[in-house]
Amino acid sequence: MHYIMLTFTPNFFANLSPSLFGHHFNSYFYNMSIETPETLGPNQNGNPKTNIEKPIKTRNWLLIVINCALVACGAIGGPLLMRLYYLHGGSRKWLSSCLQTAGFPILIFPLIFLYIKSKLSKTNKDQTSSFYIEPKLFVSAIAIGILFGFANFMYALGLSYLPVSTSSILFATQLCFTAFFAWLIVKQKFTAFIINAVVVMTLGSVLLGINTNGDRPIGVSKAQYLMGFLMTLAAAALTGLVMPLIELTFSKATRRVTYSTLLQLQFTYSLFATGLNVIGMLINKDFQAIPREADEFEFGKHKYYMIIVLTAITWQLATLGFFGLILYTSALFNGIYGSLLFPFTGVAAVIVYHENFTGLKGMALALCLWGFFSYFYGEYKMMKKVGNNERHGKVEEVENQPKRLDDQEPPYRLV
Repeated sequence: MHYIMLTFTPNFFANLSPSLFGHHFNSYFYNMSIETPETLGPNQNGNPKTNIEKPIKTRNWLLIVINCALVACGAIGGPLLMRLYYLHGGSRKWLSSCLQTAGFPILIFPLIFLYIKSKLSKTNKDQTSSFYIEPKLFVSAIAIGILFGFANFMYALGLSYLPVSTSSILFATQLCFTAFFAWLIVKQKFTAFIINAVVVMTLGSVLLGINTNGDRPIGVSKAQYLMGFLMTLAAAALTGLVMPLIELTFSKATRRVTYSTLLQLQFTYSLFATGLNVIGMLINKDFQAIPREADEFEFGKHKYYMIIVLTAITWQLATLGFFGLILYTSALFNGIYGSLLFPFTGVAAVIVYHENFTGLKGMALALCLWGFFSYFYGEYKMMKKVGNNERHGKVEEVENQPKRLDDQEPPYRLV
């Protein structure tokens, strides 16, 4: 008996699904007997050999969940820790900006582990040489790091004048900018559900600008509040630009983007973003002011440094999840998920810091939830449609496959 093996190219599934999860997710999620240039190699006799990759649907869903958890950790914990620094005696904006990327040295340990693992691996002799990041990805990471350095400073400056609940929901407007730049840079396709999600979640953030005096902190002037408002919007716009640029960087990679590549990208990006902020700290003489600020901190010197370290680690874990979500899904999905988390950051600030939770903030939270679930309902329908098309494609492939002479069944014997 002869069997017919069906081989689908990655473009087959990419054409079937213009899903928000992007081409990275499609090539992983529907990885059923896909042959790619990376899986081809000579066998022991020097002849071409095809290695069929195993389905990794479960593994990728697990990675997506883990990255979502890391992003949630930073989106909620990071602003709370930064606001804690400001509320109890901290005032260095460049330092707060620097802390958002200064935790990158913790990435050295997993990178060392992955490097040793690649050297000990016997399945691929070229694995060690392919461990290092490509030069063009390295250059892209430098540019992205510099852009993020400016975005981090603008966000830190805005948070120094705004309550966490206002800043977090206002920063959710990055979804609108992410959607626009994703369409412009990576040719992101839109459905009615995506457009609905973008519109209602952006509207929820805009509601916060209606009443600027309702939650202005004590000691903050109207001019400072307005500056914080505009700086937060500018940070959201720059972040919305950077996320599609990261997705574009992944798509331009010659080799398959592995987890070690992801960590090296993050390390490079964080290094140069931190370097930019260190320059700002030197110009602003923050290093001379830090010991004095620590002595005058309300919670004491030891807790001052503890808050700084925890803030740096929290933001670095969030950045790891941030890069991972873009790799395994898309920049737009990352923007929508982040916009969902920002209102919960505001709720956490109301609980922890007893900030005012006005009716407009409640409406903004409801609209963000509405947009998020609208997006996922659209994704559910899209995935269901893709599954039906996939099964239909298999049937057509089998029916249209021409049979060779040796594939013919022996003629039936008439009795």
